Amino acid sequence: MPHDTEDMIQLLLSTNKEQEQTIVDLRATIKELRSTIANLNETIDELKRKIFGTSSEKTRRPDQEEGIQEEETVTVVKEHTRTRRKKSVRADLYEALPIKEISCDVPPEERICPDCGSPMEHLGYKFVREELRITPAKVVRVHYMQETLMCPVCRQEDETTIVEAKTPTPLLAHSPASPDMVAMVMYQKSFLHLPFYRQSKDWMEKGVPVPRETAAHWYNYCSLEYLSPVYEVMHQELLAREILHADEVPCQVLHEEGKTATSKSYMWIYLSGTDGKPPIILYDYRPGRSGDYPIEFLHGFTGMLQCDGYSAYGRIEDVVLVCCLAHCRRKFCEAVPKARQKKLKLLDINSEQELAEPPQGTAEDSSLLPAEKGVAFCNCLFYMERLYKELPQEERKQKRQETEPAIWNEFWTWLETLEPAGGSKLEKAVNYAFNHKETLMNYLLDGRCEISNNAAERRAKTYVTGRKNFLFHDTADGATASAIVLSLIETAKANNLNIYHYLYTLLLYMPDYKNEPAGIKQLLPWSDFIKERCTGIIDIEKVRPEERGNLNI
Repeated sequence: MPHDTEDMIQLLLSTNKEQEQTIVDLRATIKELRSTIANLNETIDELKRKIFGTSSEKTRRPDQEEGIQEEETVTVVKEHTRTRRKKSVRADLYEALPIKEISCDVPPEERICPDCGSPMEHLGYKFVREELRITPAKVVRVHYMQETLMCPVCRQEDETTIVEAKTPTPLLAHSPASPDMVAMVMYQKSFLHLPFYRQSKDWMEKGVPVPRETAAHWYNYCSLEYLSPVYEVMHQELLAREILHADEVPCQVLHEEGKTATSKSYMWIYLSGTDGKPPIILYDYRPGRSGDYPIEFLHGFTGMLQCDGYSAYGRIEDVVLVCCLAHCRRKFCEAVPKARQKKLKLLDINSEQELAEPPQGTAEDSSLLPAEKGVAFCNCLFYMERLYKELPQEERKQKRQETEPAIWNEFWTWLETLEPAGGSKLEKAVNYAFNHKETLMNYLLDGRCEISNNAAERRAKTYVTGRKNFLFHDTADGATASAIVLSLIETAKANNLNIYHYLYTLLLYMPDYKNEPAGIKQLLPWSDFIKERCTGIIDIEKVRPEERGNLNI
């Protein structure tokens, strides 16, 4: 009997242990299922919104979300003082503008003393107020009159010697197009994002009938003929750099051989990194998204290429890929339920907004969903980068290698513990991170590298802003011309040039120097000649074609 009792006790203990383990397993399963349910609810809400939702962009309050209940938490905010920007003085805002003084004199009949009738003496002028005036653009017809000389002595000897004055080289033969007018068309189209049909209306208001077909012809011809040599030199300069950024954005071309009007084409973006040299931003139109296009464009480049996770960049030989952490963070953010996404802060290291220090021990924080933990890990790395962004490149590299590898190791260790549901957004985020594990950490190799590819994405948004207005390109030549003009505009902007005057200066000189390498070199955005001619507020009346002079080459 005692023997049977001991066996019974052992059996009960074993059964109890098995049940405890079953409970632990069930709790883990419940936790995983809750995460899966949250992702599925998010997907369902998104589908409902797309099918039955209104066009309004308003979102429901968190207390209106079904199936998601959050516990009230008390958040302790660190006390801080906000640095306020110094208010600009009006004189500082307008210091680049010329000043015209207008004297308001007392009328002759009032220059007699009202008390004794004696003539009043002039004491001086006092400043009363300041206002801004604008002179609306006006168009004038310019007739070039060529002087002709004849030698009277030679004429008496039955010989005719005639000398004619030189005239400025026209942009287009038998066309009224001038450098300033074409520069304005380019400026309005690619900088102000004003489509040709709207420009045509504006020209008509000035009394000049310029059909949009004519404006488009001026834009395309002058871009391909006169600006492309400058673009090609900038391209070679870009390939000589050690760190580049790359990105691509879709576009549409209506008339292109072998493609339908609704098919996708792509505008590729390449720009220099923070290497201390003059910035270069280039756009490259291509009919597709094949990996052959960046291989062709970047032929000869052997440095570090910062990009997103697109596999085409991995085909480029002799380069070190640096994958963008912002894209990785975006994947985890998309896996967070919509009701909780609004709590996330996704700031760039260059943002002027204040970024509080992220919490430590992210992996052990039970209040966060797995996707939120992934975002928090990324935010922690972005926070460290913000601390080091102003440091010299070698010191920045040293600080990175001292502090950030530990965060990365904790991140990878935590990811290995996850078992996301198949097909969920969390699974996609985890797979994305693991697939680009090495390239995500390559920024640690060089202090000049950035942790994200946001610099290229900002340039892509510039093109997207214009695309929302003009919608599509009519021809492949038009798309190529747009890429060239936008490249020169963005590079000029990055080099602190007057955009319009730089375009005007290029069109002023390039008809005579498009085949002169030394002349093209002087017209690059960072040359001393261009810095002197195209910085600040410029009066083009002082630099007309007939008065421009020659380049010293």
